[in-house]
Amino acid sequence: MNSNASFNNGHEPTISDVADRAGVSIRTVSRVLNNSPRVSDDTRERIEQAIAALNFRPSLRARALAKGRSFLIGIVHNDRNALVLDTVQRGVGREATRRGYEVICHSTPLEEEGAIEDVLAFARRSRIDGLIVLPPVSGIIGLPQALQAEQVAAVALSAVPIDGYGSVILSREADAAGAVADYLVALGHQRIAMVTGPQSMISAIERRRGFIEALDRNRVALLHEIEGDYSLASGVAAAEQLLSLSPLPTAIFAANDIMAAGILKVASERRIAVPRPLSVVGFDGSLVAELLTPALTTVARPFGEMAEIATHQLIDLVEGLPLPQVAPPPLRLVIAQSTTAALGRRFISAEPEAH
Repeated sequence: MNSNASFNNGHEPTISDVADRAGVSIRTVSRVLNNSPRVSDDTRERIEQAIAALNFRPSLRARALAKGRSFLIGIVHNDRNALVLDTVQRGVGREATRRGYEVICHSTPLEEEGAIEDVLAFARRSRIDGLIVLPPVSGIIGLPQALQAEQVAAVALSAVPIDGYGSVILSREADAAGAVADYLVALGHQRIAMVTGPQSMISAIERRRGFIEALDRNRVALLHEIEGDYSLASGVAAAEQLLSLSPLPTAIFAANDIMAAGILKVASERRIAVPRPLSVVGFDGSLVAELLTPALTTVARPFGEMAEIATHQLIDLVEGLPLPQVAPPPLRLVIAQSTTAALGRRFISAEPEAH
């Protein structure tokens, strides 16, 4: 048989083509594809050489039938920040592709009743092998238990530990927000305000808690706080109020970069210079922080790396492998042009790059 027949005939090489080229049965090729030990080393090498020569790739459908799995991983989220979500999806996709899985994404409407049933319905109709659950969906009370009952393997990302998931990749956001407070106090800021995220979300609660506790440790009272919803509009609305105070705050910490962008917008419109007299800090470390003028001091969350770790652990769960103990990547305070020493305090020229 012509070894390149599959290409000459204009069709993708099949398992039958591999078997013909290697001089073995289709069943033997299938054993090699499924990593069966019941194949001699010489035969395995011959089959692997045939696979490489023909550029054979087993179809997802064939693999699914052989393994009794779909080789699909789901992501459920409720994140309106497209930059954050894109980074997470890319991180999941990198590890999933490496392990031979495909990824599908689903947005769960938290505002409606039945969020748990929405996630379960997605898992059923898509026939996924496992689920990556992003915050704030991961914090829905009862969701991990419902997924367990449906026998859906699930790994969550969260700012706090949550019982019931196969694994939880922690993002220690309270500690990171505390580092922001320590940094601002070290710069001499005493009139410090905060724009929080929605206090119905664990991430927002943790960022607020960490920031205020660190101010308390430094014996600095929070000048004023306003609850936002992580949107640009809420950052603008909060800035309108905070920049109408007398005296003005010398520093504002926004619980995400998008709201911080709203603060910079209002400050520019009111001709209030940043970083002096007003310093501004965000949270997320998204591309937004680099695009703003001045560039935004922010807490960088390694979304992509966390997503890769979560995906690795999820696939290990699906395949019955032991889960490695992996320390979650740290959040870093990245100092840029939107912060400096408070008026009346000597400029500090050598702040640490990260906490």
